[in-house]
Amino acid sequence: MATIGRISTGNPRRPPFLPPYRAATPADAEAMAELVNYAGEGLPLYLWTNMAEPEQSPWDVGRRRASRDIGAFSYRNTIVREADGRVVACLVGYPLADEPAPSVYDDLPAMFVPLQQLEDLAAGTWYVNVLAVYPDYRGKGYGSDLLRIAERLAGGSRRNGLSIIVSDANIGARRLYERCGYRERAKRGMVKDSWDNAGKKWILLMKSR
Repeated sequence: MATIGRISTGNPRRPPFLPPYRAATPADAEAMAELVNYAGEGLPLYLWTNMAEPEQSPWDVGRRRASRDIGAFSYRNTIVREADGRVVACLVGYPLADEPAPSVYDDLPAMFVPLQQLEDLAAGTWYVNVLAVYPDYRGKGYGSDLLRIAERLAGGSRRNGLSIIVSDANIGARRLYERCGYRERAKRGMVKDSWDNAGKKWILLMKSR
């Protein structure tokens, strides 16, 4: 079994993706930050604004986090799609532990609690943290391609299915996931603080393998 970054690729003789799909590198951090903000409907930029030091912009924070070697949002957990000489889409995903960590809620901000509760319900799955395509490149099948790649990576990691969390206001994304076989398993009310979003609930979608 081979690995790319932290991503297990299963059988090296049957690679899970080929060009123009590839493993991300730290040089992709700017595109990754922009794409994760699209996928998160502005929530990442809201969080990065609160995290930024006086000499930093929110985008500096996002790029720094994308280029690090650790953490969920890292180039090491990311597959990108290139077109026209640049990155236009990405998948960030990784296998979740078989059992959730009981102490994770101790210092968790309130707005993350419902998301963590849903993620805990998906323990033991391969988690699609981010699936994003730049608006000008949507409708070309890149999202579906990346979900198929996620399934192959899930097979290499021997997880018992796949999972995604989506806002109930993101109708287009939910339709894509359901068309690809994901089904609703649970939902939790959003805690927004001052984040402006039309959604009311986070929805956990899962797909069996």
